[in-house]
Amino acid sequence: MNKKMKGPAANAAGENKRPLLVSLRYYKGFYLMFLPVLIFALVFHYLPMLGIRYAFYSYKGIKEPVFIGLAHFEKMMNMPGFWNAFGSTITLSIVKLLLNTIMAVVLSLMLNELRSVTFKKITQTIVYLPHFMSWVVTASVFTLILSPTSAGLLNAVLIKLGILNEGIYYLGNQSWWRPMFYVINVWKDTGWGTIIFMATLSGINPELYEAASMDGAGRFNKLRYITIPALNNTIITVLILNLAKVMNLFESVFVLQNDAVRQQADVLQTYIYTQTFNSGALPDYGYTTAVGLVSSMVGCFLVLICNKASYKVRGRGIV
Repeated sequence: MNKKMKGPAANAAGENKRPLLVSLRYYKGFYLMFLPVLIFALVFHYLPMLGIRYAFYSYKGIKEPVFIGLAHFEKMMNMPGFWNAFGSTITLSIVKLLLNTIMAVVLSLMLNELRSVTFKKITQTIVYLPHFMSWVVTASVFTLILSPTSAGLLNAVLIKLGILNEGIYYLGNQSWWRPMFYVINVWKDTGWGTIIFMATLSGINPELYEAASMDGAGRFNKLRYITIPALNNTIITVLILNLAKVMNLFESVFVLQNDAVRQQADVLQTYIYTQTFNSGALPDYGYTTAVGLVSSMVGCFLVLICNKASYKVRGRGIV
């Protein structure tokens, strides 16, 4: 026996039968709220993608672009500077990601062991603060600290202790630039990275620790068998999500590099900047567009890999 639908089911069926124009008129308030977001996305995200076509053109100055096909990509493959920047991008990004993640986990575990809530909050605030400093300010501060002159704090201390006879220009030394880059990144970003790990630690059931105490487990065994296993999934997730951004390295490198360490410090984004503005000749915007396109394609490939890995680990993707 057929019965008429009533309630929410009937309303849903009626809405599905509405013509498109009627639905647009009915939900006009929602569409008006969405319109600014749509315009912003089109103007700043999709419209600039039309410039990709210049990767296949020779485009110098104000001259009319000339189609040259894949010539820029052939040139790129034969440019040692490109491959050096590509390798540096991968190396700096991966090492920075691993160091920041490891230090964030260690710092989170240390903060989690603090018994005083007030002291824990004060410590958390202090370690978060460097994240809110701009990279320009951070570079200025560490340039002074690492200065080879008597004003450099690190060199002054090491000379005073007799470890060094003269100052070292750490940010201008090819052997020291990368270690200093990693140290500065750890100092700036580790505190902020602890937020997600602290959230995970606060969600661990206290009854697990109580049961472990009743079984005679000490602090180290609780850490080994309860705390760290609870963090494993979060650590993997953070690594997967951040791996998709390894090609976006620019600001931190740009403000810390100089001509003395160009070979160790040049990444794809700074390579594009140099080829466009500091090459000493009329820049070919087509070539730098081609380099940017390759960087974007590699980034897209990494996102797809991370998305696949996310399905394996979390059961859902990142896109």
